[in-house]
Amino acid sequence: MRIKIAQILGKPDLAPAAWVRKLVTLCDQAPATPFDAVRVVLEKELGKSIEQVFETFDEKPLGSASIAQVHRARVKGDKRDVVVKVQHPGVEKLMMVDIRNLQIFALYMQKTDIKFDLFSMTKEIEKQIGYEFDFKREANAMEKIRRFLYDNNRKSPVLVPRVFPNLVTRKVLVMEFMNGIPILSLGDEMAKRGINPHGKMAEAAKFNILHSLSQAYGQMILKSGFFHADPHPGNILIGKGSEASHLLFVVIL
Repeated sequence: MRIKIAQILGKPDLAPAAWVRKLVTLCDQAPATPFDAVRVVLEKELGKSIEQVFETFDEKPLGSASIAQVHRARVKGDKRDVVVKVQHPGVEKLMMVDIRNLQIFALYMQKTDIKFDLFSMTKEIEKQIGYEFDFKREANAMEKIRRFLYDNNRKSPVLVPRVFPNLVTRKVLVMEFMNGIPILSLGDEMAKRGINPHGKMAEAAKFNILHSLSQAYGQMILKSGFFHADPHPGNILIGKGSEASHLLFVVIL
């Protein structure tokens, strides 16, 4: 729960810049689960050994967050690389215990100086976070958003990974791999390529990225009413041609 709260607070509109620089690393650099434990979850969920399902599987995760971590792999019989999202074992139970403790604290505070219904807010947090542990729900949301954006544009303003429906369970989600860099690393990547992060070329790229994200969110909110409500930096990659690629479609309003 501490990592989830840190992710929420790690935004420029909620915390000082120095805090944000530290907290934002928890979006994809949280402590990872050892591979032996990952294997147990995968094989239990998929009903097969890793070797039966995947031709290759990188034991080192690409990233790790509060609820799950992701690994790069390749499905047998398919030439495309995939991303395998695996839920940390025991994390749902631990987080729900934290939320129960938060609710007890909220009830206590309401008996003192708090004049609004803090407990109801914690119940809503419990409901929304509970959704994040259901990767089948996430996969359905990804496909719904992906189809909407592709059906309503000549070219989708953002890329949404395709999921592999036969490899989706409540705790495992396999989706196509999309090569890109985290949006927070964009400045460093430009510097590596000899591009002035504050120059005209960089400003044009940033404008295109912002335009793509604004267009996607405008359409999702105003036309669909079904949108990605957790656009933290760990959920956005920048690929070639400055196309924004959303990786997680979890919180559905």
